[in-house]
Amino acid sequence: MIKPVIVIHGGAGALTRSAMDKELENNYRQSLKAIVSAGQAVLANGGSALDAVSEAVRQLEENPLFNAGHGAVFTHEQTHELDACIMDGATLNSGAVCAVNHIRNPILAARKVLENSEHVLFTGKGAEAFAKAQHMEMVEPDFFSTATRLAQLKRVSQSAQVMLDHDGQALSAEKPGDPLDPDKKYGTVGAVAIDANGNLAAATSTGGMTNKMVGRVGDSPIIGAGCYANNATVAISSTGTGEAFMKAVAAYDVSALMAYTGASLNDAMNKVVMEKLPKIAGSGGMIGVDAKGNIALIFNSEGMYRGFGYVGDEPRVGIYRESEL
Repeated sequence: MIKPVIVIHGGAGALTRSAMDKELENNYRQSLKAIVSAGQAVLANGGSALDAVSEAVRQLEENPLFNAGHGAVFTHEQTHELDACIMDGATLNSGAVCAVNHIRNPILAARKVLENSEHVLFTGKGAEAFAKAQHMEMVEPDFFSTATRLAQLKRVSQSAQVMLDHDGQALSAEKPGDPLDPDKKYGTVGAVAIDANGNLAAATSTGGMTNKMVGRVGDSPIIGAGCYANNATVAISSTGTGEAFMKAVAAYDVSALMAYTGASLNDAMNKVVMEKLPKIAGSGGMIGVDAKGNIALIFNSEGMYRGFGYVGDEPRVGIYRESEL
């Protein structure tokens, strides 16, 4: 019998202990636990893996601590462009949206694409028109804005930099804040799960890069890069330097190593995250669950917001490289 499990991530990056804020760290840990618990509840009540990852990522999108949905980072033009993807391992059916700024929960729109469209990926105005036709909740773009993200954009803009995902979120060293290095933090969120029927699913969502050029799309909505699920092998959600994950087709590469070489999930993910990605300046991590219910949470940065919970067990969460889970 497969024991259902949900695994989530909320971004990865380099650890700055001098920027530690205990209250904020506790908020992250409590948020991660609550979201894992929500995913566990879906699975415990007979929900599908697809249902579990949808709900987990929806809650991550609603939490301004994470760079997805409300709390998304700003583009160079002080706008928002959100991306999301979801994939059903039982059928390989997939749905994704990118460069949207009126859809309250991009992950739910991505699921509508999976369920109600012959297409896989919609972008921009076309994605929003599809979402409206599906009666998705629409919002004004400022719904996604927070004072923290705007301050981050101004700080990054002054230095003429482009920060991957939600780099630059932390406060200055004079006022401790986010425990991850503000210059090396990747804010994509995601979830993977296996349900009691042995079906896998994966979902990924992001606000993208701080100060990015309008129209830039990273790996999060790309099947095989930021998100992949196949019942024969594994479900994967990625977080990190999106361009590198796209070049490496990183999520699919884990599945391919498992399918073609017989590698375990842990070995395959280690190969991709710890060996292949660093060779092309790929920093970040992945979460995964295989067809037998084994899980892996591996990152080559110093920290990754992460958590998991098998049905019936207490949620376990971690941030730092030290063994916490």
